[in-house]
Amino acid sequence: MKYYLLAGEPSGDLHGANLIEGLKKADPEAEFRFWGGDRMAEAGGRGNLRKHYRETSYFGIVQVLRNLRTIKRQMRECQADVAAFAPDVLILIDYPGFNMKMARWAKERGIRTYYYIAPKVWAWREWRVESIRKYVDRLFIIFPFERSYFPRKGIEPVFEGNPLVDALEARRTELPTPEEFRRRHGLDERPIVALVAGSRRGEIRDNLPLMAKLAHRFPGHQFVVTGVPWLEKSLYDRYMAGSDLRYVCDQTYETLHAAEAAVVTSGTATLETALLGVPEVVVYRTLWFQVKLQPYVLKIPWVSLVNLNLGREAVTEIIQSDLSVDRAERELRAIAAGGEKRTRMLADFEELRTIIGGPGASERFARRMVEELRAEKTDRDK
Repeated sequence: MKYYLLAGEPSGDLHGANLIEGLKKADPEAEFRFWGGDRMAEAGGRGNLRKHYRETSYFGIVQVLRNLRTIKRQMRECQADVAAFAPDVLILIDYPGFNMKMARWAKERGIRTYYYIAPKVWAWREWRVESIRKYVDRLFIIFPFERSYFPRKGIEPVFEGNPLVDALEARRTELPTPEEFRRRHGLDERPIVALVAGSRRGEIRDNLPLMAKLAHRFPGHQFVVTGVPWLEKSLYDRYMAGSDLRYVCDQTYETLHAAEAAVVTSGTATLETALLGVPEVVVYRTLWFQVKLQPYVLKIPWVSLVNLNLGREAVTEIIQSDLSVDRAERELRAIAAGGEKRTRMLADFEELRTIIGGPGASERFARRMVEELRAEKTDRDK
């Protein structure tokens, strides 16, 4: 069968690549075409990569508005390429701003559409639920709590675990020991605190200054910032100036693996940190009125995926508009070695691993997709 996959971000590229590998096992005659990145190209053939996410990623309303004509042109290019390929199924991977429009277009043209990694409608933009119900033929979800959310909205989703577990397991055996990590980056023997400040410019601007202040209060530890390769080091240097923070690039898992604890912004990184077994504090700075409006705007009681999946506050979330460091200091001391919250948090992380599910999710999702497509094809041929 023929599969067209659409991913517009690095995380989508990673999960898309693992899904392609699973589809090849479930359907040895599979043909692919996709928008994605280098990982998907490696899994599905570089000649099948029609557009790299570096050309399609726009973050924030300002960037989107500035590039609106380009985005519309890319949408037309994508639609023409999908139509020319005539896939048995269009698989949309996260990236809802673009992919929900593609879902509607595909539905109107009778193209079977699967959505893999559902838009986070349970947090915001819940109006997208109606579009999912109308334009998506099958929704594949990766968070356990979504199994109860979507049926309440009239959508029966498919849950086979979380592909992030596969990505972590694939990397785990390659991770250096803490000692080797220290040698590679010229670090001393003090315990490491990983600082995962986000992957966008605004997140670095808003969160890294607080993390630098926090580091001053822990002279017995060394704080390591995990930079992302698509942001220049000078951006980090601007907010690290005058501090003892260390910087490493594209080494998030390596840094977490070597760390005693972590300070993390909200997002997937909170779940990655927990699955790696590193106690964490979630810190996110935003505008004061957004903090006040949070209970009215967000549809969820927590922002971290750890708490959402466990259904309780296992990790402390500090959402604030100023740069007060006092509470962050207290919470970090509580989860550092010997801290009163550390043992409980590590036990919560073990429970989280059980809830999330074991390795093999990507293959299970792929197998389920192929089974359903074959069943549908059989029904049509009768």
